[in-house]
Amino acid sequence: MFLENTVNQQEQFGWIEVICGSMFSGKTEELIRRLKRAQFAKQKVEIFKPAIDTRYHDEMVVSHDSNEIRSTPVPVAENIRILAQGCDVVGIDEAQFFDDEIVAVCNDLANSGIRVIVAGLDMDFKGNPFGPMPALMATAEYVTKVHAVCTRTGNLANYSYRKTQNDNLVLLGETEEYEPLSRAAFFKAMKSQKENK
Repeated sequence: MFLENTVNQQEQFGWIEVICGSMFSGKTEELIRRLKRAQFAKQKVEIFKPAIDTRYHDEMVVSHDSNEIRSTPVPVAENIRILAQGCDVVGIDEAQFFDDEIVAVCNDLANSGIRVIVAGLDMDFKGNPFGPMPALMATAEYVTKVHAVCTRTGNLANYSYRKTQNDNLVLLGETEEYEPLSRAAFFKAMKSQKENK
């Protein structure tokens, strides 16, 4: 599925893979799966996450069903550029929480021959494109959109509905604060939330 540049062997370029979707859709699970396969193949792998994401563990990237892999928390995207030197594969979780510099960092890493795998929410709790994710998706060679199951309809869910009344863009949470909803269920819930304010 992921082929190296076979036209000109002198050009050792990497590439960017983006895994996106709503909360509870399996983004981190898929990121961990790809990174563990690279480790199994004896490739030098480094994993990074935003320092603010301490929901499960300070230094581990952990999926909702407790699959985990060691990571390095970083406060800003620029740190990744320095720490990723000499790697074959770089994984980045929760990319939506990074500053816009993450886009240049990922492209620079790919241009230096590194396979970059990025996971993040493509939309915020209001259904708007989230942070640097649209730019990462646009510049990536491969984009995988994963879906959760809507808790209200059983259909595919691609929205992360915030159940609590909090307008902060960043609110780390779990099932108490968020639920995955389909388009129809999301817009009904948002309408109902506005009417009840």
